[in-house]
Amino acid sequence: MGRIAGRFARVEPRRHARELVLGLLAGLPRKNCWTHAEHVGHATPDGLQHLLARAKWDAEAIRDDLRGFVVDHLGADEVVLVVDETGDLKKGTHTVGVQRQYTGTAGRIENSQVAVYLAYSTPRGHTAVDRELYVPWSWTDDPDRCRAAGIPETHTFATKPQLAVRMIERALDAGIPAGWVTGDEVYGDNTHLRTALEKRGQNYVLAVSCRHHIATPAGNPYQGLQCGRGGRVAAVVGEFAGAAVAADEEMPVAGTVVGDGGQGPVVVAVAFGSGPGGQLLPGPLRDPLDQGVSADLAGRRWTVEETFQSSKGLAGLDEHQVRRWTSWHRWVTLAMLAHAFLAAVTALEHDQHKPSDGLIPLTRNEIQHLFTTFVTRPLHTAIHRLRWSQWRRRHQARAQAAHYQRQDTQPA
Repeated sequence: MGRIAGRFARVEPRRHARELVLGLLAGLPRKNCWTHAEHVGHATPDGLQHLLARAKWDAEAIRDDLRGFVVDHLGADEVVLVVDETGDLKKGTHTVGVQRQYTGTAGRIENSQVAVYLAYSTPRGHTAVDRELYVPWSWTDDPDRCRAAGIPETHTFATKPQLAVRMIERALDAGIPAGWVTGDEVYGDNTHLRTALEKRGQNYVLAVSCRHHIATPAGNPYQGLQCGRGGRVAAVVGEFAGAAVAADEEMPVAGTVVGDGGQGPVVVAVAFGSGPGGQLLPGPLRDPLDQGVSADLAGRRWTVEETFQSSKGLAGLDEHQVRRWTSWHRWVTLAMLAHAFLAAVTALEHDQHKPSDGLIPLTRNEIQHLFTTFVTRPLHTAIHRLRWSQWRRRHQARAQAAHYQRQDTQPA
C-alpha cells in the first residue's frame, strides 16, 4: 500500500483504499462495500462507496504502480504476456457494459459484463496487470445510456482484440520485458492484433481457429506450434511474428499435454513446412523442446485461467456491486492489487522457505487464509455487529418501500 499511497491527495481516501484492499483479502463470504465496512469497523458503507464513486484519485496511475510491483516481485525472466477475457454474470440493464452475450464463465449466452485482461506470467508466478471493460455496440450507440453510466464521451466501440492491443502496447511502452505474447483464437484470428505485434517486432504465440488461414512468404519453411484439445490438432501458430496457419482439425497428433482446457487436454507439438501460395502446412512432428517455441510457452497461456479463478475466489474481482464506469475500474484495479500481493508473497515464500517433508509449498489460498487469520481479522464487539444488523434492516426496509411505491405508480 505504501507504493500507491502518493496517488491519494487526502488521507481519507488513502485510508479507505487500504481498508478496501484488506477487505478483499479477508476471506469474507461476500465482498462488497457493506461487508467490508462492517469488517473494518465503519458504522456505514458511505466512506468506501465514496472512494469508489466520487473521491479524487486515478485508478490508471495505480494500475501503473501495480504493473511495476508485479515486475519487481515476480521477476523479469521468461516473461509471457497473456491476454484473455472473462465475464461476470449480472442482472438488469443499467450496470455499465452489461448485455446478453456469450461468456465463458457460464459457457453460454447470459446477461453479463465482459472485460479483457492482460496477465503477467513468469515461472515464479502470474497475475493480472491491466484491464479493459468491453462496451458493446448496444451501449456505444446510445449516448444517453453511456452518459448515465459515466462512460467518457471520448470512448468509442472497440473489439476485444483492439482492447488487447491497447493493454499490450501500454505494457511494452512501459518497458515490460516480455519475450512473448500469447492468447486464444479470439485474438489469434485478428489481423489487427497480429499486425500491431509484428510492427513492434514482438514475438507471439497465438492460437487460431481450425479453418483460419494466414499466408506466409512462399517457399520458406516455417516452424509452428500446434495446439489442440482432446488429442486433435486445433491450430498452428507461428514461432515468429506472421507465421501462422490452421491445420486439419481431424489430424491426430502426438504431442505434449500442457494443461486442461474446457473441452479436454491441451496438446502441443511442433510442425513445419510450406505449401502452395506460401501457406504453412502441417509437417513432420518434432520434439517441441528442440524448437525456439516450446510446449511450455503455449501452456503458459493457461495461467490466465488460474489468474481469473484465484482473483475471483480470493480477491473478489467479480463481486463488485457497482454500476458506473469509474467505480468498476476502481474496484477491479484494487482487486488486481490484492491478488498481485498474494502472488508476490507466494513467490517470496517459495524463494525463502523450502517445504518440510510431507507438505506442499504454500499456495495463494493458504497464504490468504493465514493472512486473514493473523492480520486482517479485527475483533469487534457485539454492539458493533448489532448496529450493523439494524443498519442493514433499515436500509432494506427503505428499499422495499421504494419498490412497492414504484409498483403502485405503474399503469395497470
